[in-house]
Amino acid sequence: MKIAPIDDAFGDWEALLALILDSFAYMQPRIDPPSSALLLTLAGLKQKARVEKAYAAVENGIVLGCIFCKPEPPDCLYIGKLAVAPDAQGRGAGQMLLQAAEAYAAECKQTCLRLETRIELVENHRIFAKWGFVRTAEGCHPGFTRPTFIEMRKTL
Repeated sequence: MKIAPIDDAFGDWEALLALILDSFAYMQPRIDPPSSALLLTLAGLKQKARVEKAYAAVENGIVLGCIFCKPEPPDCLYIGKLAVAPDAQGRGAGQMLLQAAEAYAAECKQTCLRLETRIELVENHRIFAKWGFVRTAEGCHPGFTRPTFIEMRKTL
């Protein structure tokens, strides 16, 4: 498995979109509001990759995972749409993508990674904690009065 940038040379946009939709599908009956991943289109995904740094985990020409990174001044790199194909989970793709994000954060002189994960997805909270992330805040989506997500940070 190797990590490759998702940039102008990237060619498998349909597979990338399918990966994200497949990877986020399990949460749909569990979370409210629905994931913004459901709103992604090919054009939107290409635009996201133009304005954010993105990486793909690829094995034998197949996209197994992705991560999108966006610097947030003054000190954090926001990571989002971290996705690993369900049949590839547990094989290190997520950790490899996270290492790519950490390297990019260092390039950008950012001292922490920041992510948001839905409050209902406690199994994700445990995985991120295992990877060194600490819960730092709760928040709610527009129109909600209860917490709908938690923020987690990892100091680099």
